[in-house]
Parts: sequence; C-alpha cells; structure tokens
Amino acid sequence: MARAPGEATCFASVAGLRGFRANEREISVYAIVRSGGRQHKVAVGDIVEVDKIPTAKVGDTVELSTLLVVDGDAVTSDPWVLAGIKVQAEIVDHHKGVKIDILRYKNKTGYRRRQGHRQQYTAIKVTEIPAAAK
Repeated sequence: MARAPGEATCFASVAGLRGFRANEREISVYAIVRSGGRQHKVAVGDIVEVDKIPTAKVGDTVELSTLLVVDGDAVTSDPWVLAGIKVQAEIVDHHKGVKIDILRYKNKTGYRRRQGHRQQYTAIKVTEIPAAAK
C-alpha cells in the first residue's frame, strides 16, 4: 500500500485496537490505598513499592488506609464506611530506588556541583482487601 509523503498510518484505528493493553488483567476487586502521601491501586496478591516504612521489618503485617473499594459493580467511597476498612499487606523487602543525579552548572564561572539521591522504598504484598459493608 503506497502512502503519500507526510501521510501517517494509524495502526490503532486500522486494527481496531484503540484502548487495548496486552498486559491488562481483569480484576473485579481492588482498592485505592494511601501510603506515604501517595495513592496506589492494589488488588490481592499485588506487590507494590511504597515509601519506606521505617518501623516495619520483613515479614510484618501492616494496615493501609483505604480511599476507595471496588467489588465487581459495587463501588464504596463513603468515608464513614471506609473508616473501618483497612487493607492488610505483608512487608516483602526494603530497598533503594534508582540513583538520581542532580548537576548544577553555571557558564564561565567554573561553578559545578554534583549531588545524588536514592529514594528508600518498602515492597509490600497485599494479602487481604475486606469487603465493604453494603
């Protein structure tokens, strides 16, 4: 098939694959939890990287505060109901993230500064998402 110069082919519309993700799995029960100032979408069995939990040791169980629970077609977002629901997770590992280099440079003055940073993370495995009271 010949194309005119500058003409692009959109494979998504040709193949009917718009919005398709090969790795997406069908999850009927999941929750949005808060940990370390961030929010994570989790399901049972997921391993998630959160900011380091300094008091927890590998093998300990932690509770994460829940912001939203989806159980099939039932969506629970009421703060009064979610106050009693805590997602259970097990600590798998403590590790550092990828090194980030911070370089500062000013032209013509010889000013150069280098700084690095590695964020500390805790890997947790979600073991239980309690069903919301309907």
